[in-house]
Amino acid sequence: MKLSFGPWGNTLEEYVSAGVRAEDKGFATLWASELHRTPFVPLAALATKTKDVKLGAGVALAFLRSPLTLALTALDVDDISNNRFILGLGSGVKNLNLYWHDIDFGKPVNHIEDVVNICRKVFKESHLNPISYDGKEKKISLRGFDRPFVPRNTNIPIYLGTVGPLMTKKCGEIGDGWISHELCSPMYLEKNIIPKLNEGANSKNIPKIVVSGLTVVDKDEKKAKRIAAGTVAFYASVKTYDEFFSSHGFGKEAEIIRGYFHDGNINEMIKNVPNEMVDTFAIAGNRDFVTEAIFRYKGLADEIKLTPPTHYVSEDETRFAQESILEIVEEGEIN
Repeated sequence: MKLSFGPWGNTLEEYVSAGVRAEDKGFATLWASELHRTPFVPLAALATKTKDVKLGAGVALAFLRSPLTLALTALDVDDISNNRFILGLGSGVKNLNLYWHDIDFGKPVNHIEDVVNICRKVFKESHLNPISYDGKEKKISLRGFDRPFVPRNTNIPIYLGTVGPLMTKKCGEIGDGWISHELCSPMYLEKNIIPKLNEGANSKNIPKIVVSGLTVVDKDEKKAKRIAAGTVAFYASVKTYDEFFSSHGFGKEAEIIRGYFHDGNINEMIKNVPNEMVDTFAIAGNRDFVTEAIFRYKGLADEIKLTPPTHYVSEDETRFAQESILEIVEEGEIN
């Protein structure tokens, strides 16, 4: 099981610096998500300062851009990184697409399949003319589009970030890899995700599994867990994840947290995340606890992405968590 890393930075300079240090430590992949930044510009910045580490969008929201723009962006980042790019895509939740971005969500399983198919078609045929695709949710017809250079890489890997059973099965069918939600327990991975990936997969397509580990290391275990609790509370406030939390026995806690979210009371949201809930969804504690928690995923995941918490925490707390991750890892392994 390889270790990868999701860098953080208040500025892109700080972000790139953390990524460069992570490459020196031996992390396999550096991931950038889409929320506070787009994933592509930070990864392009990292590409110019790193040499061998893989660079992954983990994940880019698949429906916000036209599939053509998404594919061309992936080709550009892959070019500047010398074929080190992984295009990770996720649907996002319906309200985020609708209210934040004014994007039609459609039927997400069909929508994501069309986006993946169009991206792969453009990767392979962008220098040809014409290109056409008529899918269930999306279609393109490129006539007069003549990209005047052959891509360096026509097989950019596409990973999908999924939670629900239908999307996860679809990832097994069409994805080169699967990326977990920021909160993912070994139990959920083993009982809910892997069976659905296997249901969709075939002998020619077995996706790699990248699990995310929200990580804080501190001698003061209570402090570490409270820092991680903010991100757990953030996701518990989203009704879309009700089944996810309920399946772990924390449905009531999520309901209480969501009530405080609607009241705008962040302190009570965090206070109502018990340490048992943090231990289920995050990797927060002293060095021995963190090491043991990471190895719970061994045999289930191909790669574990360690990331510092960024929700309902201060900038200093996120920076502290990031430093704690980098300090305990040496040459891609836990000391």
